Parts: sequence; structure tokens; C-alpha cells
Amino acid sequence: TYGGYQDIANVSPDITCLGKIIGGGLPVGAYGGKQEVMELVAPLGPMYQAGTLSGNPIAVAAGIATLQELQSPGVYSSLSDLTDRLCSGLEVIRNELGLAMQISRLGSMWGLHFLDSPATCYADVSRSDAEAYRKFFHGMLACGIYLAPSPYETSFVSTAHSVEDIDETLDAARRSLAAA
Repeated sequence: TYGGYQDIANVSPDITCLGKIIGGGLPVGAYGGKQEVMELVAPLGPMYQAGTLSGNPIAVAAGIATLQELQSPGVYSSLSDLTDRLCSGLEVIRNELGLAMQISRLGSMWGLHFLDSPATCYADVSRSDAEAYRKFFHGMLACGIYLAPSPYETSFVSTAHSVEDIDETLDAARRSLAAA
């Protein structure tokens, strides 16, 4: 499990690559995998790996601080509650306005697609109304809410967000969607 979430995809990767999340948002990366894959990396194997930011102590310290914060009691339940509030609120707005809009969610990660059925794969997302998303994005931006500019990206609720932030986001969404 990670953060209280089980591996719901039943994936057992040969290799896992992690980006800036492990550095508390700072530039760093790491990879690890099954023994037969990792033995291909020097000094045991022929693949050489190095990088300017390899083992960057500042990013590693930021990652450790982030993990310590995430281990605080109630962090994941708070994130879940805030994400529930946001996604449920978006669903209410969608229903009130009669929009073909789907909200997807896993943990504190969420996405919004202008479709009449759930987006479960890339092909579904490719069918979404990109123009409607563009209008929504710019409407939200005009309200001071910066979302990912592409319907192919996801958004995240973080420990920095408050109930007031979520409510402000929902108010902006209502105005943006009603105006589109």
C-alpha cells in the first residue's frame, strides 16, 4: 500500500521510475526494479547511469521532510475529505447545469473530462470535448484558479489546500461552467 491505498491496478512493474514527488517537488528522480533489471546497471551490468542531480542532498532532504509530514496522523483522511468535497461539489454543479462532464478520482488525484461516459482509458479522453475544457480552463484562470491547461493532465489536492480553497474552487467552477 502507499498512503493507505492498495495497488488497485494489480501491477507488478519490472521497473519503477519516480520523479520530483520523491524530492518534495524539487528536481530529482529515482528508479528501482526487479533484481534481473537492476543487475543491468553498472557496476554489475553494461548500462551506465549518472546525472547532475543524482543524490542531490537538498532534494533528498525535502523528500524526507515531505514523507515525515505525510506520516502525521490524519493527513490522508484530510486529503481524502478535501478531495471528496471537491469532486462531489463538481458532480453537483455538473448535474445542476446538465453537463456531459465526468470527474475521475484516485486518492487526492482527480481529473475532469467533458464526456457523456466515464473516461477509463486514453481513447476515452481523446474523445472528450477539448474546446469545452479550454473554455473551462480559461474561465477558472480568470477566477484565479490555475488548473492543468490540458485535458490529458490530472490535478491534485494537497496538504496546502484548505476547505476554503476547495469552496473557492467550486465557486469558480460554477461560474466558469455556467458561462461556457
